[in-house]
Amino acid sequence: MPRRPAPQQLELFTHPSDVDQVPAPHWQTLPEEARVTLTELMTRLILDHAAGAQAPRRTEARHEA
Repeated sequence: MPRRPAPQQLELFTHPSDVDQVPAPHWQTLPEEARVTLTELMTRLILDHAAGAQAPRRTEARHEA
């Protein structure tokens, strides 16, 4: 079976024209408090998104006279 290439990490917060400027910090160099906060926020974002995908869509109530 052919070997699959290793996945590459996407740069989510850089614009293609900014690549030559200031690079994003490496995860390991961030302070522990920042890593914990970011992990909690990303977890909440993913869970909220998943819950929203399962919830029925709300429609606006219309009262026509």
